Amino acid sequence: MELKDIFNNNEKWATKTLERDPDFFKRLEEIQRPKFLWIGCSDSRVPANQITGLEPGEVFVHRNVGNLVLHTDLNCLSVVQFAIDVLKVEDIIVCGHYGCGGVNAALSQESFGLVDNWVRHIKDIVFINQKELGQISDLKQRQNRLTELNVSSQVLNLCHSSVVQEAWAKNQKLKVHGLVYGLSDGKLKDLNISIDSNEKLNSNKIFNLG
Repeated sequence: MELKDIFNNNEKWATKTLERDPDFFKRLEEIQRPKFLWIGCSDSRVPANQITGLEPGEVFVHRNVGNLVLHTDLNCLSVVQFAIDVLKVEDIIVCGHYGCGGVNAALSQESFGLVDNWVRHIKDIVFINQKELGQISDLKQRQNRLTELNVSSQVLNLCHSSVVQEAWAKNQKLKVHGLVYGLSDGKLKDLNISIDSNEKLNSNKIFNLG
């Protein structure tokens, strides 16, 4: 696969899209009104639109290694603010995936270079949950559980962010969800984490962290 192949694929896709829907690009050009913001991993095997069955314009996307939501990451928080304040999204999905390289690296004793500083945030989740994770002897199951714990932690971070807090203070309709994608079967798993208010956030009944 070379760059020229990408241009050829693009040409074929644009042609087929117009054949199927002559007004497709005209609608996209006017304005985007996505209902969802997707915060996922940068992994190339987890494309938001394809696995959700949503068309371009229906989901606003932010991706990084390990699907982290950090209070110091102005890139992520700027995306969140734009989605909430400008696009008026009503649902934010934080989606991890089993087999995540960032999560697996956090459980490893190896050094991977600069990314170690980023993965350090997931290692903190390992430390907080070391008792539970230490009881899981199978490495793959331990990695899968850490993936779920990581999503829960990022949902918590997002809900505590100033952007989400301000939206809830204004009674803006906004719900944050935690999901995990399975590479082995292509299916999304609902972690039953859906927060739409501080009352729900502070109930402490939906998080299992530490």
